[in-house]
Amino acid sequence: MRALFDRCMRTVRDNFMTALPAENLHYTYEDYLQIEDEKRYEVHEGELMMVPAPLTIHQRISKKLLVKISNYVDDKNLGEVFDAPTDVVLAEDVVVQPDILFISKDRTNIIGEKAVLGAPDLIVEILSPSSTFSDTVRKKELYQRYSVREYWLVFPEEKAIEVMALEEGFYREYSVAKDEGQANSKVLEGLKVELKEVF
Repeated sequence: MRALFDRCMRTVRDNFMTALPAENLHYTYEDYLQIEDEKRYEVHEGELMMVPAPLTIHQRISKKLLVKISNYVDDKNLGEVFDAPTDVVLAEDVVVQPDILFISKDRTNIIGEKAVLGAPDLIVEILSPSSTFSDTVRKKELYQRYSVREYWLVFPEEKAIEVMALEEGFYREYSVAKDEGQANSKVLEGLKVELKEVF
């Protein structure tokens, strides 16, 4: 999986979510709520990031994964599943919009009217050329720091899924599948995603 990551990084190192210059150099969630245009943004440790619109292949994969995960969660009454754009406030100066997120039923108190106020149990990010650096480095570090228990990276071009589980404060590879086979979840025990159902 390391070779796959390195190849992605080489092609997009200079093409990731754009930090925006602004008079207020350290954005908070309250500042974020004051933005009135139609663009999508995230806040990474006070830095305002513009999030480009996803590609159509991204949306196809997201839809299939959302249905698969949602059906599993609903059938077993495990909690709630949301997709983008849903604001997740990890800290006063950290606001993200994961592609898909799961919150277990014993933690649904973090679901607010406007946003999820705390770390989801599971987050899925589907990579695109504009998000690879952010998803594999910046957001991975944020999700790890704020104790998101499981993080999925989905690579559309490589037809691969990497599942990482949080162990003693760090992400460890839990399940990897490329081209064929299945990705398995630790948090959603028993959930198996066949790659042929997604790509």
